[in-house]
Amino acid sequence: MRRIVVTAGASGIGRAIAERFLSEGDRVAICDIDEAAVAEFATAWPEAMTAVADVTSETEMAAFLNAVEASWGGADVVCANAGTGGPAGWIEDLDYGEWQRCVATNLHGSFLTCRWAARVMRAERAGLIVLTASTAGIAGYPLRSPYAAAKWALVGLTKTLAMELGSAGVRVNAVCPGAVEGPRMDRVVAMEAAAQGVDEGEVRRNHAAGVSMKTWVTAADVAGSVHFLASDAASRISGQVLAVDGHTETLAP
Repeated sequence: MRRIVVTAGASGIGRAIAERFLSEGDRVAICDIDEAAVAEFATAWPEAMTAVADVTSETEMAAFLNAVEASWGGADVVCANAGTGGPAGWIEDLDYGEWQRCVATNLHGSFLTCRWAARVMRAERAGLIVLTASTAGIAGYPLRSPYAAAKWALVGLTKTLAMELGSAGVRVNAVCPGAVEGPRMDRVVAMEAAAQGVDEGEVRRNHAAGVSMKTWVTAADVAGSVHFLASDAASRISGQVLAVDGHTETLAP
């Protein structure tokens, strides 16, 4: 029975990851900033550990992760999944506060999560860290510069941690989802449509048109990829950036 930690695990990709492991009998701990979503998750999966926590708060993350460590002694898989889409617009029009909040959630939250995971996994000389980056972390993304910058940083963090932790038997990989169906992407589409001055249908069509398979992906697709990375079949896969996107050709409008 593996010990799984997922940040932003009460909805979207995080929830799909958590539920995939829970369905196989693994122990799962999730945190999320959305109190209502955490409460609903706890009702649906009473066997899971749950906490309301902001991944950008060192104090709140320490409380969550210390509770996990006290209960389990460590973790086998840690998914630094929390992120936010940030603002949309030309860089000269962006608000600095919105830029900071986007980078903080996507990057600083992953730092706090990975710092803990590295410590406990190095001590156990085993483990897997998976960071949720994005196709925006491997391609340019006009009108979404803070998001792209933060996700590119996660790819760099992934590569670096794989080097730091490899000799301790710890693997580190990133998954890069494309446009994922669901409420979060609905909000992103509305935001991008407003920034471009077009209707939301055009934004949706552009996202699909820029993908070789001409389709969006699902949270279950991403969860399946994380599950594979946690399997014995992936025991020598580390430092890799796995795009789960149908092959993005462009993110340009």
